[in-house]
Amino acid sequence: MDDYVGPDNVVRFIEAFVESLDLAAAGFDRTLPKATGRPGYDPSDLLKLYIYGYLNRVRSSRRLEAETHRNRGA
Repeated sequence: MDDYVGPDNVVRFIEAFVESLDLAAAGFDRTLPKATGRPGYDPSDLLKLYIYGYLNRVRSSRRLEAETHRNRGA
């Protein structure tokens, strides 16, 4: 994955920033999955996507979903 993302790309900053946060202490109450049912999305991944969308002025959930497919390997 590192070969596809340049060293100065903003997503590297977003990744480092969100990974440095203690999401449980910040009030994210679903950081630990329940023992039953299917696991939900990782809150850190959703926060990274939200920050990416905010920085790139992508507010629609459909547009955010489209961004997740952009430039990915086939």
